[in-house]
Amino acid sequence: MPDTRTPNPARRSERSRQAVLTATRELVSDVGYAKVTIEAIAARAGVGKQTIYRWWPSKGAVVFDSFLALSEGADGIRLPDTGDLEADLKTVMRATVAEFADPAFEAPLRALNSQIAEDPDLATLYREKLAGPLDDAKKQRLLSAQRAGQLDEGADLDLVLEVLYAPLQQRWLHRSGPLTPEYADALVDVTLRAFAP
Repeated sequence: MPDTRTPNPARRSERSRQAVLTATRELVSDVGYAKVTIEAIAARAGVGKQTIYRWWPSKGAVVFDSFLALSEGADGIRLPDTGDLEADLKTVMRATVAEFADPAFEAPLRALNSQIAEDPDLATLYREKLAGPLDDAKKQRLLSAQRAGQLDEGADLDLVLEVLYAPLQQRWLHRSGPLTPEYADALVDVTLRAFAP
């Protein structure tokens, strides 16, 4: 008896999208951003170039979405809030350091950073879809700490985040030192001393 079910285009479309994102991450890791082409992504994903161009305007946009897919969560972005700011920040920073040190995460992140530096539209997309929501979630946790008296109530939360994250980003960008849990803990300790109540 013939199969009378009709194919679900949405399911097929999502499978193709996921295949493109996976292929993009693999290619960036395998050959580096500069050598990745839309044609190579399409071939590895088993889709046509027109499928990729229908969803993404550029190679940088595909790489961005492949990176964003690694960070997507079902419940949105939320930092732990156990009531202990030091412990919560160390948990988050240790996870962040581990991500930056993970080759599957690092290659697309390096590629994305190089493109953001040269593509203002991609930089805007990055701020709107990833950096902005992440910063908002971090600030919510810091506001909770301020209300609990664990952080200087007058502290500029943007500055707190810069003190906490900028050294990690610089060390990662310049490959100037190891990305370890101990380093993550040290960044938290320095930041909490700087903005103690």
